[in-house]
Amino acid sequence: MPQKQLTAPDILAAKGQRRLAVLTAYDYPTGLLADEAGADVILVGDSLGMVCLGLPDTLGVTMADMLHHTKAAARAVKKALLVADMPFLSYQTGIETAVANAGRFIQESGARAVKVEGGAEFAPHIRAMLSAGIPVMGHLGLTPQQMARLGGFKAQGKTARAAQKLLEDARALAEAGCFSLVLEAVPAEVAARITAEVEIPTIGIGAGPDCDGQVLVFHDILGLCPGLRPSFVKRYADLWTPAREALSAYCAEVRGGAFPAEAQTRRMDPEELKEFTRGREYGDA
Repeated sequence: MPQKQLTAPDILAAKGQRRLAVLTAYDYPTGLLADEAGADVILVGDSLGMVCLGLPDTLGVTMADMLHHTKAAARAVKKALLVADMPFLSYQTGIETAVANAGRFIQESGARAVKVEGGAEFAPHIRAMLSAGIPVMGHLGLTPQQMARLGGFKAQGKTARAAQKLLEDARALAEAGCFSLVLEAVPAEVAARITAEVEIPTIGIGAGPDCDGQVLVFHDILGLCPGLRPSFVKRYADLWTPAREALSAYCAEVRGGAFPAEAQTRRMDPEELKEFTRGREYGDA
């Protein structure tokens, strides 16, 4: 019997029961790999701006980009909950816009939830999305869409005052109805307290071991973006080097005439070849 695809209520119910493994994915093959690996949640993150589109940050990622990549991943994901990142300015400009854009992810792309960055100021937006039937994952701490205000990719919650603000925002997002909450680049002690005090699962990324789950970027885990390596990333493989070597070997064989060899070459049936050759010789092919 096929495995039932996980839902937002399933993820919420995992709080205190089991740890959640979350991966990003950005297209059909990465979605398929993440799903077959057993991820509970697959996030089509706006990090695609950096790992797929070559942008310096996430601010240039558009709704069109996100819908396109989410559609591709959705064709592969059969077991995990598929969540789509709402990109910069797709929800910040008003509640009506937020609901409309979130609805597009559900209706057009195959996502079954969306993720938004920000604290208590977005609680009304989240409530409106939930009223429209759209599950929402929150995101606090380092929020890349606010990097211009934050002054770059900087850890958050390092002072007592900042940590208290994160705790208050986490409570507000939980009360607004988020089914889970990403905590990015915050001290482990802060993440542990938030995890203990909110009733929704916390998903850490650079937030220590006490969160209810963890998320990492697909390309970071596999070493596919050698120039990008945050300190909190554990690289489980270095696929960049063997991939580059394989592609270099192909280029060298093409230039040297070794590829394609006989094993990669299709030949005509000998009798058909005779007929083809005869036709060419007599000019009636």
